[in-house]
Amino acid sequence: MAMTIAGATSAFAQARNYPESYLRYAGDPTKQTDPAHQMPGMLKDVTFRQQLGEQLPLDAAFKDEAGRDVRLGDYFKTGKPVVFAFVYYQCTMLCTQVMNGISSALKVVPFEVGKDFEVVLVSFDPRDTPQAATEKKAAHLQYWSTEKTAGAWHFLTGTEPEIRRATQAAGFSYQWDARNNQFAHVSGVLVTTPEGRLSRYFYGIEYSPKELRLALVESGKGAIGSKIDELLLYCFHYDPESGRYGVVVMNLIRLGGVVTVALVAGFILLMRRRETRTPAEGRA
Repeated sequence: MAMTIAGATSAFAQARNYPESYLRYAGDPTKQTDPAHQMPGMLKDVTFRQQLGEQLPLDAAFKDEAGRDVRLGDYFKTGKPVVFAFVYYQCTMLCTQVMNGISSALKVVPFEVGKDFEVVLVSFDPRDTPQAATEKKAAHLQYWSTEKTAGAWHFLTGTEPEIRRATQAAGFSYQWDARNNQFAHVSGVLVTTPEGRLSRYFYGIEYSPKELRLALVESGKGAIGSKIDELLLYCFHYDPESGRYGVVVMNLIRLGGVVTVALVAGFILLMRRRETRTPAEGRA
């Protein structure tokens, strides 16, 4: 199913001036009249459109992996950003790869799960149970040897209405594919602010550790990160169309100018100090 989505959207990219990365994951924003350039009917409603700044429904009711009744807002009370994704625990294809993509990137990111941010996974399959969530969580953490971070990974299940509230707020839509007995959906990860607002989208199943690091720093609003991270954010800005961080050329030029001036000033200061020392040494 994922290959079908990619192939159909590639045709869109050639026919329109939209970046293929946008079409693949967000869907074409226009309707095509040429049947050859149209997605299969079901896939027209399978999208992951960016809705930056949108508030997640914090009062939406779910169950955690232990079967406890929780609200989505329970995970947005720590003042930390959140890595957030929609998956389903019986998925045999993309969902496991999405979770592996998160853990793979987090092994490189210089922040600590639980201390600096939380991870929340919401199943969009109302048939998933807390038991399925528990099994998926245990298998995932064991695979990545990260059992000690279990308290910061949250695997949620819920009813169809509550799930829809969350997915609609995030621009995530999906369809049941009865022929293949699975959901047709797009893969991706969100980073939210500590208040539960959608801050950054990353598409696919592999996520750049550098970009995830920048997203966490930016979404955390100063709660995490160092001066180096602030400098990186000055040089790299998030592009909503591509879902990637790109170099800001003008900022790099400005930064280069500042560095050049600083080096020249330092050189002049060093030479003056040497000149003042030389006459004094001659008199001695």
